[in-house]
Amino acid sequence: MIRISKLNGVLKNIFIPSYSLSQRQSTLSNSNKSITPFRSNNTTTKYKKYGSPSSSLSREYMRDIIGKIYRTLKYSSWDSAERELENLPLKWDSYTVNQILKSHPPMEKAWLFFNWASRLKGFKHDQYTYTTMLNIFGEAGRISSMKHVFHHMQEKGIKIDSVTYTSMMHWLSNSGNLDEAIALWDEMKSKGCYPTVVSYTAYIKILFDNQRTKEATGVYKEMLHSGCVPNCYTYTVLMDHLIASGKCKEALEIFEKMQEAGVEPDKAACNILIEKCSKVGGTVFMTHILHYMKENRLVLRHRVFLEAMKALKIAGESDTLLRQVNPQFYLDCSFRKKENDSGTVIAGSSANIDNELLFVLLKNRKVVAIDHLLQGMMEKKIGVDNKVISTIIEVNCNCCRPDGALLAFNYSVTMGISLERAGYLSLIGLLIRSNMFSKLVQIVAEMTNAGHSLGIYLASLLIYRLGCARRPSFALKIFNLLPDNHKCTATYTALISTYLSARRVNKALEIYKIMCQKGICPTSGTYNILVAGLERNGRYSEAELHRKSKKNLHSNIGTRESVSTEGKMCDLLFAGDVIL
Repeated sequence: MIRISKLNGVLKNIFIPSYSLSQRQSTLSNSNKSITPFRSNNTTTKYKKYGSPSSSLSREYMRDIIGKIYRTLKYSSWDSAERELENLPLKWDSYTVNQILKSHPPMEKAWLFFNWASRLKGFKHDQYTYTTMLNIFGEAGRISSMKHVFHHMQEKGIKIDSVTYTSMMHWLSNSGNLDEAIALWDEMKSKGCYPTVVSYTAYIKILFDNQRTKEATGVYKEMLHSGCVPNCYTYTVLMDHLIASGKCKEALEIFEKMQEAGVEPDKAACNILIEKCSKVGGTVFMTHILHYMKENRLVLRHRVFLEAMKALKIAGESDTLLRQVNPQFYLDCSFRKKENDSGTVIAGSSANIDNELLFVLLKNRKVVAIDHLLQGMMEKKIGVDNKVISTIIEVNCNCCRPDGALLAFNYSVTMGISLERAGYLSLIGLLIRSNMFSKLVQIVAEMTNAGHSLGIYLASLLIYRLGCARRPSFALKIFNLLPDNHKCTATYTALISTYLSARRVNKALEIYKIMCQKGICPTSGTYNILVAGLERNGRYSEAELHRKSKKNLHSNIGTRESVSTEGKMCDLLFAGDVIL
């Protein structure tokens, strides 16, 4: 561990505790979540035993019921709402009551509903419903009512856990009752209620907010000694205090060391820190956070974004990185110079913004928005990495959007971008499934120019499929685009099949003759195609000749090992009765 030195009014050194790998693994799943002590979801564990809805259908049904009750409480008088509640065919357990209270009905209606539920036969409020109710009063600033609920819990012997104590401390501190909040902390520990990381973090924040730095540091040390591992929100509270104290360098050290400890700053933490840096002019630390956000695809809230823009402008620093991190605000007027340059966009950053916006849209599968953005980027001649365009094509193909995929392909052609092989193949597959054959030749040509090969197997399948669609001219063009070493038994056989399907028998036999003249030996698959095609077209005598040739080939089965790989592939495709 890094030690905490003696304090002189502010934190000088906050350390990141080292802990075992097993401890780290057990805490990583929760370490990245922002903690809101007074609005904690404290019902999950307990309500497993109530059998709360597990299927998506049941959850949706309960959500609708709770939404209906919320609207009733909000918009109806209590007398009317009470009648509706009594007529609901609903099992009133504490989970349901708590969810209704958490839906945030008006405070007075929430209290009336709370008391109405307490009179239900077989129902008893528990620590969860009580805690939610006192949170409602605390949030509304009704501290006396909140204390009343808390004392009622004590009188009823309801279990009071660290969540309830934490909520009480938070609201008491918010209302200026610091001494009462501190007294509750002492009471919680004296009653054997062990603080959690949430409790420790909330109490440390209370002390920091009230300039009790020395006490806060002592609580932090106590937390570490108790075995509680700081989470993302704990570190955020520490860094927030250091920034406010002008200790941005120390805050940056924590920002880096918390990541070394396996705790990644989340979106909420970054927003809090950027906002605080904007207020104190800590642009150096802000830049580090923005780089982290860019790498992890995190964005700012609009209000924080505007504050950061203002801080950078005051400091005379570039806001390009800020805009790259937040491309979702590209169309906002704050990206445009207004009076000074008649609303023109800063050219140097336009391309970066378009690229970043494209990444965000792609991440969220906003394919229609991607279409519009690509069209604009094509007009402005803004380039994108070939992997991104390939991914856009694959996403459109997965969504069965040939128009979107073709737009991305046209963009790549216009910009001179060579796609990855997977992008070309995805597009070819989609167009075949969509019976859109006219673009296939161009796509295969671009794929060949990019140095990618269809491969013998895929080329044969593509040519054969074009034959089934009666498109022999397209099939011939694709065949001619193949490299010489791919013009083999399999691809020639597929081309022969194409012309036989189009009833152009003479052309098919001409191709067969050329194949033999080139020294490419037919296989069982070739003869299968010839015999079946000639018979379909009434050329029975010629079909019989090729059938005899096939028999002669079968009689020579002992030399099967001498068949080339291309020949075996041809048989695999066109001779189902051949065992390779």
